[in-house]
Amino acid sequence: MLQGLKKVASKSELNPGCGKVMFVDDRPIALFNLCGEFVAIDNKCPHRGGSLGDGEIVDDVVACPWHGWEFNCRTGKAVENDAFSVRTYDIENRSDGIFIKVS
Repeated sequence: MLQGLKKVASKSELNPGCGKVMFVDDRPIALFNLCGEFVAIDNKCPHRGGSLGDGEIVDDVVACPWHGWEFNCRTGKAVENDAFSVRTYDIENRSDGIFIKVS
């Protein structure tokens, strides 16, 4: 079990193939349900600051709604240029909800 976890959602809040913006310690984080696997990345696209949690998801890739930059939700790396990336977060999927570690 991960230490210092914070509950961010219940499993029923996020349908498969959907994303949601969560705030943990005033930090915006994009939480995604990838066919039952929950993953989290920084919400802010490094290009111009678009909300990745509001982007369209195909498989494990999210597209920024502002300019279409794509990021792998599991690794945080940009699809076209892995020199760009967003932070990923550890998630624990429990029976009582989705928990995230932010340190």
